[in-house]
Amino acid sequence: MQYRRLGSSGLQLSALSFGAWVNFGDRVGRDGARELISAAWDHGINFFDNAEVYAHGEAERVMGDAIRDLRLPRDGYCVSSKVCFGSVADPRPTQRGLSRKHVTEGCHAALRRLQVDYLDLFFCHRADPDTPVEETVWAMDALIRQGKVLYWGTSEWPAAQIKEAARIARQHHLHGPTMEQPQYNLLRRSRVELEYAPLYSELGLGTTTWSPLASGLLTGKYDQAVPADTRLGYEGNEELQRMVMGSPEERRRERVRRFTALAAEAGESPAPLAIAWCLRNPYVSTVITGASKVSQLLENLRAVELSQQYDEAFWERLSAATS
Repeated sequence: MQYRRLGSSGLQLSALSFGAWVNFGDRVGRDGARELISAAWDHGINFFDNAEVYAHGEAERVMGDAIRDLRLPRDGYCVSSKVCFGSVADPRPTQRGLSRKHVTEGCHAALRRLQVDYLDLFFCHRADPDTPVEETVWAMDALIRQGKVLYWGTSEWPAAQIKEAARIARQHHLHGPTMEQPQYNLLRRSRVELEYAPLYSELGLGTTTWSPLASGLLTGKYDQAVPADTRLGYEGNEELQRMVMGSPEERRRERVRRFTALAAEAGESPAPLAIAWCLRNPYVSTVITGASKVSQLLENLRAVELSQQYDEAFWERLSAATS
């Protein structure tokens, strides 16, 4: 496993990390989570990502139980949560958003569910138009000063709002955002490569990127249709399917076909190759992967080795084929 600094901070995260989105609490229970986290830990993964909204908090409970069962040393791993959407099915106004109240209570609830004394990383899951950025910055700073959070950041925030949060923090001598968690893959690049480009040097921003396989699209398994026994085919994931397939749908599928053809030409499986492409970006601190089976996790781990193979011309062909 490789380890990378989280932006300009001193925290080192495994280049590949493991996330609970979609699977934990819904498709994967305590036993399955224990097997997956054990395999990830055994292969050097030290960052486990979660959020209050995943399975309405159940994903964090399942992960917390699994880590406790495995007795992982607290100083050996990092765990995150994200706050904004709430953990109940139909949240009231004070049960969601980035107000001081919900940020504080969301943190405390995540600590209980994950069974830890502090969160290594705590993200504002989306920007909140109803809460002043200044209020959120002060709330996050308070949690850090109380020892309940070590680093805070954002997820899918516009660059201008991240810069504003950093400006407020500098002005008031508060802890500013350390990292951003954006989607990044061969089909979704502009935010990481263009919009955030100035922030890496200006703010020392780190990134914990998600969906390196575009929710499975880059594996090629949705080439003709969406099987019912896949992530996009699961009941309740209709909105995710619409988001992933894109519009027009056939245009995105054609880009995937070109990618899988190049993977076949190289004799590689599409999944680890797509993840490896993400790892080659020096501004990616860690790529969050997900899996419901240990075999999937082990295949994804091959990405670390693949990212160091092939010449630059090969990787440029992959980029061009999916642009």
